[in-house]
Amino acid sequence: MPAITDPADEVRRWVIPGESRAYVLTFGCQQNEADSERLLGLALSMGYGRAETPEEAELILVNTCAIREHAELKALSIIGGFKHVKEKNPRVLIGVCGCMAAEPHRVDDIKRRYPYVGFTLEPAKIGSLPSVIAEAIKTKKRAFLLPDGPTAVPPIDEGLPVERHSPHKAWVSVMYGCNNFCTYCIVPYVRGRERSRESGEVLAEIKGLVSSGVKEITLLGQNVNSYRSDCDFAGLVSRIGEIEGDFRLRFMTSHPKDVSSDLIACFCATPHLTAQFHLPLQSGSDAILKRMNRRYDVARYLSIVERLRERDPAITLTSDVIVGFPGETDADFAATLDVLKSVRFDSVYSFIYSPRKGTPAAEYPDPVPPEVSRERMRRLLDLQCEISAEKNRPLVGQTLRVLCDGPSPDGTPGIMTGRTEGNKLVHFAAPEELAGRFVNIKIDRADAFALRGTLTE
Repeated sequence: MPAITDPADEVRRWVIPGESRAYVLTFGCQQNEADSERLLGLALSMGYGRAETPEEAELILVNTCAIREHAELKALSIIGGFKHVKEKNPRVLIGVCGCMAAEPHRVDDIKRRYPYVGFTLEPAKIGSLPSVIAEAIKTKKRAFLLPDGPTAVPPIDEGLPVERHSPHKAWVSVMYGCNNFCTYCIVPYVRGRERSRESGEVLAEIKGLVSSGVKEITLLGQNVNSYRSDCDFAGLVSRIGEIEGDFRLRFMTSHPKDVSSDLIACFCATPHLTAQFHLPLQSGSDAILKRMNRRYDVARYLSIVERLRERDPAITLTSDVIVGFPGETDADFAATLDVLKSVRFDSVYSFIYSPRKGTPAAEYPDPVPPEVSRERMRRLLDLQCEISAEKNRPLVGQTLRVLCDGPSPDGTPGIMTGRTEGNKLVHFAAPEELAGRFVNIKIDRADAFALRGTLTE
């Protein structure tokens, strides 16, 4: 028999058709969700079926997040529970992927404390999954792969199979990694330096998605507006706007230092691009922004907001805010509240600062006491809840075009959920067959975090 050189073929010899299944568990951001779709796509291409629970799987992949301590501890707790799955079925292969798998101290921890984990696989090496699994099957040895170093620029794996979670919404990664090195952030260390996909590859993927019936596409990157290929990010958005079809285009996440006039000009001028912008603030204090190495000040941030609203007064603006960064004083926090009052975001994703081992801020003096951080978080949430409710209230009585996502996550019979162009959540009564379609919803009630309405067609 000739030697098998293709790792995927080696795995297929091990897989039992109709019995061997793969289960992928995802933590963290939209980029992780997109990565999980590729991990599952690779598993299915090697002959695995899709498992709905870890108990029925022979391949378990945990795609982890390292952005906060809580996410890491939750992932480790669940990984600990998979010990019993392995004991019941020795054929089970468990892999830890994602950002946690790129942290040397976490990989060492997994190696020592979780002997039933067969391998780790950092984000930049997803395409190596068939090789890693084939090697684990052949040698019965564990493998722990770490990044090549902080200055390495990993290659981009084009053409990997993707198993998308939704038939009508899709994530499309346009770039990977980050060069910003914000002092609180682990991302540049676990996802590597910035590298952008060729625009032709991105456009071809989007054309294929649109032709298959996808109605909403979100461009992803740790900092999408630093995209550079044969065009910049504004140029890429403009080219996507030329694609024919009935679909929406969104993007995230943006860094304020890289928001160009050309990108702002895309709003109201580019077909498919929604009037929605997620623009992380992180702090309203110039002193804290400098300690964070954000490379903009509040005046620069507010000028971007002003130009966006000049371009489209109805644009939906959302943001991220970190509370309790080392050295944050009462005056610094008050400045953050002032920005929220001034900008009046539609919603804000807020987090209490979590030290990340290996980042400069983890060694900063003057930590904010936990009770102070919690109190500041409560005040921020109360303020933003009031603002969000006020922003949503004028929508009552309007009829909005909504993309129906599917049944309400809380399981309420007959209730569907969807998103407006501004990405606001809407609940409404409708038959399930409307999932994946644009519908017109008359808004009857507006709360801080969701709208409720009636189907008008």
